[in-house]
Amino acid sequence: MTRLRFAALAAVAACLTVRAGGQDADEAVEKAVKAAAARVAPSVVMIQTAGGLETVAQKDKSGKVSGFVGRGTGPTTGVVVGADGYVITSSFNFANRPSDIFVTVPGKDREVAEVVGTDQSRMLTLLKVKTTGLAVPAAAPKAEVKIGQTAIALGRALDPTPTSAPGVSVGVVSAKNRLYGRAIQADAKFSPANYGGPLVALDGRVLGVIVPASPQGEGETAGFEWYDSGVGFVVPFEDVLAKLPALKDKKDGKETVLRRGLLGINPDPKVAPYAAPPVVGAVQPDSAAARAGVQVGDTIVKADGKAVPHFSALQHLLGPLYEGDAVKLTVRRDGKEVELPPAKLLGDSPAYVNAFLGVLPVRGDNTPGVAVRYVYPKSGAEAVGLKEGDRILHVQKTGDKAPTPVGNRAALAAVLRQLAPGAELAVGVKRKDGDKLETLKAKVGTVPDFIPEKLPPAVAPKEVPKDKAAALARRVGFVAAVQDDPFAPKKTDKKAETGLLERADPTTGRQHWVYVPATYDAAVPHGLLLWLHPAGAGGPRDAENMIKTFRPFCEATHTILVGPKAGEAEGWLPSEADAVVQDVNRVMSEYTIDKARVVAHGLGRGGQMAYYLGFQARDVFRGVAAVGAPLGSPPRDNVATQPLQFFVAAGGRDPELKDIEAGKAQLDAQRFPVSYRLMKDAGREYLDGPTFAEFQNWLDALDRL
Repeated sequence: MTRLRFAALAAVAACLTVRAGGQDADEAVEKAVKAAAARVAPSVVMIQTAGGLETVAQKDKSGKVSGFVGRGTGPTTGVVVGADGYVITSSFNFANRPSDIFVTVPGKDREVAEVVGTDQSRMLTLLKVKTTGLAVPAAAPKAEVKIGQTAIALGRALDPTPTSAPGVSVGVVSAKNRLYGRAIQADAKFSPANYGGPLVALDGRVLGVIVPASPQGEGETAGFEWYDSGVGFVVPFEDVLAKLPALKDKKDGKETVLRRGLLGINPDPKVAPYAAPPVVGAVQPDSAAARAGVQVGDTIVKADGKAVPHFSALQHLLGPLYEGDAVKLTVRRDGKEVELPPAKLLGDSPAYVNAFLGVLPVRGDNTPGVAVRYVYPKSGAEAVGLKEGDRILHVQKTGDKAPTPVGNRAALAAVLRQLAPGAELAVGVKRKDGDKLETLKAKVGTVPDFIPEKLPPAVAPKEVPKDKAAALARRVGFVAAVQDDPFAPKKTDKKAETGLLERADPTTGRQHWVYVPATYDAAVPHGLLLWLHPAGAGGPRDAENMIKTFRPFCEATHTILVGPKAGEAEGWLPSEADAVVQDVNRVMSEYTIDKARVVAHGLGRGGQMAYYLGFQARDVFRGVAAVGAPLGSPPRDNVATQPLQFFVAAGGRDPELKDIEAGKAQLDAQRFPVSYRLMKDAGREYLDGPTFAEFQNWLDALDRL
């Protein structure tokens, strides 16, 4: 028992002891808990299901689960919310899409229930039975809920008879306004047996409805892995009752669905989510934000008149809102505060699609602008005559009053993030031969599956003399520092270690190796390829084989190879993700790493781990290359400010081919750029010669724009 829980119960016990004239404190607490449970017991129902899926994909990123939840077979719980036969419960209980749902009200016969509506924001489902005259419990107002107060979790998974008490677990309220303002947190034992049941105060009023939930996850199963952990969430009963009219509003015989309201922005990743007002890094096309006039670069300072000190505060203000609700934003733009018209929140937003101009930039270039290394065929860049060696100096979106200087490829990427495929972009270009500036009007498209067979050298051309570079910068309006370049070379006098470097964490003993090509130059940004070995590998021989395989590529394209070792012979576990990211970050701190070319790559179980890392560590990885590996769990959304590309390969005789291709289809549905290669005569093995050659060129062109 935690100190907080003990203190809360001791205080209650002391109070009850005085009132009872000196009776034993433990007996007083037990009596109070039983009385509260008995008061609500007639409203606690048993729910059973039949049929449905055997397993359910889990959509969270906790690092403690494999990606799927087995179908539960035991009874669970619900709470009466309408005397005329309405019962609320957790949507988790129906994640496997059962064919039949049965509800047993205490003292009544079991009967078939109908699904009336689902609240996808709070993950609640409203059921209807024919029995009427049901007992509806009283709600505890949210304003009266206190941190530290006793909280009693009730479940009806054993016996629905009127004389039988529901299952009881006692804890305390440990936090309020969790899950961005949608939930109360408590430390009673929550599990599938009482999901959908009530959390009750000592006075018998209902605090909320128990649901599995997670700050990082989405869907019916998010947070399931935390059950019985002492961390659980409940939807305030006051909020549940407030949404009942909307949930009951069944139109045309179809189930009502309430969705969370989405604004449709991504924050600027360079701005800390808790330290500064949120700066808009991307606006999703045709989103609520786009319709209200939010622009990239705006700083959101108020929402519905309330100050927004940081992005997390904005999430808390938006969290309780639903599709159709409106929020009025005040933004700071060009040094002035601008009040925008109300943004009517949408229930979903179109998948973000990466806009593609069709150029591959030269790397290690410190001259203002973006030097073109390669022009993609059938792209907008080719259509307007951009050529290798040309230098892009500025761009102008339709509607902009003036061109935007392009100091480096990061600046060009930032502009492209603001565009949807099909948009027109004026591109200011200095031709390779001559000093003349031209303006070309290109139409951006989507990232192609096409992989070039041969690419020009990636290194920068001879540096332009400083006086000429300065004159060029003045001509197109650059400031002195041009623009922030996250790919700038490291400034160090220390000679970097090269070759095969074997390392071990001094605390945990966890091992990983690093291969740095002998050609390493701190003045040139290097790619980083993370190799995640398959099950049963990971030893010295594995490292030697991978280095032998990739050495020519690493030397030619300035790439560093990193190989961590899984903790178990059976292969990688999601719980190892944080440690692997630490290994990667250490290398990134020691060497000049091109953040646009950091890739997680693996075979089999290693490929599944690569998928997981790609979505788990979006701030680190820009590519995932999975060979012979199913996706494992549904992909998260494509994010404009953290683009992710995929190379997927499978053998035609691989027993998991259907699952691999199903995962590829899911990535396509989320509009991620995916290059898929089928090795017809292969089984579950590594890349064949032609596919490996394509993979190398995919890696070398990951920074395409």
